Amino acid sequence: MQIDVRLNCSEKNYKVYVNELDKIQHKGKIAIITNPKVSGLHLKSLLENIVCDECFVVSVPDGEQYKNLQTCENILEQLFISKLDRSSMLISFGGGVVSDITGFVASIYQRGIKFINIPTTLLSQVDASVGGKTGVNNKFGKNLIGSFYQPEVVYCETKFLKTLSQREFSAGLAEVVKMAVMFDKDFFDFMQNSDIKDKNILEEIIKKAIKLKADIVMQDEKELGIRALLNYGHTFAHVIENETKYSVYLHGEAVAIGINMANELSLRLGLITQDEKDMIRNLLVKFNLPVSYKIEDIERFYNAFFLDKKSQNNSIKFILANGIGKNIIKSDIDKDLICEVLSEFR
Repeated sequence: MQIDVRLNCSEKNYKVYVNELDKIQHKGKIAIITNPKVSGLHLKSLLENIVCDECFVVSVPDGEQYKNLQTCENILEQLFISKLDRSSMLISFGGGVVSDITGFVASIYQRGIKFINIPTTLLSQVDASVGGKTGVNNKFGKNLIGSFYQPEVVYCETKFLKTLSQREFSAGLAEVVKMAVMFDKDFFDFMQNSDIKDKNILEEIIKKAIKLKADIVMQDEKELGIRALLNYGHTFAHVIENETKYSVYLHGEAVAIGINMANELSLRLGLITQDEKDMIRNLLVKFNLPVSYKIEDIERFYNAFFLDKKSQNNSIKFILANGIGKNIIKSDIDKDLICEVLSEFR
């Protein structure tokens, strides 16, 4: 299956292929950015599909805590040593961390070279690899350094998911739940009543999630409006990840907790019913995702919201469910109400 990503505000259009990876041919040098775990499992089979003048492999440490400028500097050094030029190309071969870092490095190496995304985790297939958001974290927060830089093509192969741990697989489902709650109640109902272990159902879920995200990205490439809705649950999740130094929760796990927190806020604002909140929570639990978190310092947690990229003019933007399948962005919520919500997670 092919999904077109056609961007209104740039000349960059590309395709996302699901289970259609064939030969990758490039006249010039290619550098594959990956990590030891992925390369040990899948690099040999990928190399068999690459035809180019020279191919290099750059390995980065595995984990969100390594998604930083130092890792980028290490990759850049290897690219310069290997004498890649502006006709060269990068291939991201890994999960969301590898995808984000590779895209960012591609955007700044000699002012920009081509790159391809080959995501190997569910989370990166349904979210990180599509849409051109690239970047790294720093001590102030998640993805605060980065760029919008689109890939040449994305190849999503479900065969790579067979080697994921249950925890990594579940983390990817959090982003799928996010898409369904925000945009498609029928999709949400389908997941409630489907066996995710069925490979055909899983493929359909991946295709649907990618299509939903592509539709949003095509309308708003650089998150000036509707694309902000893709951050449902993330305003809370990014604070959780930063507080725990990116070493306790996988990104999707933090998003699941963030969704549950956001829904508590929606409930208090009268945007969703208790039944709807429970249905979303139950689906996250069905997918073996965490939904609770102990906040040690409510004031500190609240102040961290202001480092969120969506916050402007000293006002926090919250992406909220307005019923299942509908959404709303609110930035006029009283601090006392927000802190009441946070107090539920002490």
